Amino acid sequence: MPELRFVTDPELTPELIDELVSCWTDVSNAGGSVGFVPPVTASDIQATADDAFARCGDLDHLLVGFDADGRVACWLILGDAGSWLRAHWRWVLRVMVHPKHQGRGYGAQLMRAAADVSRAMGVEALHLTVRGGTGTERFYTGLGYTEVGRIPRAIRVAPGDDRDEIYMVSHLSPLP
Repeated sequence: MPELRFVTDPELTPELIDELVSCWTDVSNAGGSVGFVPPVTASDIQATADDAFARCGDLDHLLVGFDADGRVACWLILGDAGSWLRAHWRWVLRVMVHPKHQGRGYGAQLMRAAADVSRAMGVEALHLTVRGGTGTERFYTGLGYTEVGRIPRAIRVAPGDDRDEIYMVSHLSPLP
């Protein structure tokens, strides 16, 4: 399995932002459940991306996996929980692997890197949500996440196509 180079909070140059938005667009158009329903363009995603990236490096942390050519292969955001009462956990947001890299184990590498970065920050648990009907909860269960709840029909993909929002958590073991 090809190894990736992971960088936390890389400098958000215009070129990197373009690559991240392009990845987000390609993932969305391939059916990935990362906040949009296909078909979308980069301009459809740009405002949401700008808002997400504006918080990175401060409250939130962008984690990017670069392939052997130095291109974005996968990325996610470790989101602040929004309260000092929840400072010991983070939301895992916008998890995506570029479609050309699907099936290479990059998603598992990305999630392991997120756990490592989180442990180093003193985080004790990672929380995430998945869109029901996609089967992605099986992927996360295989990585040690547990379903802790679901809200029936919380996500409206299209008229008449409502999906459950599934909440999952992984309790991180401390660093050795």
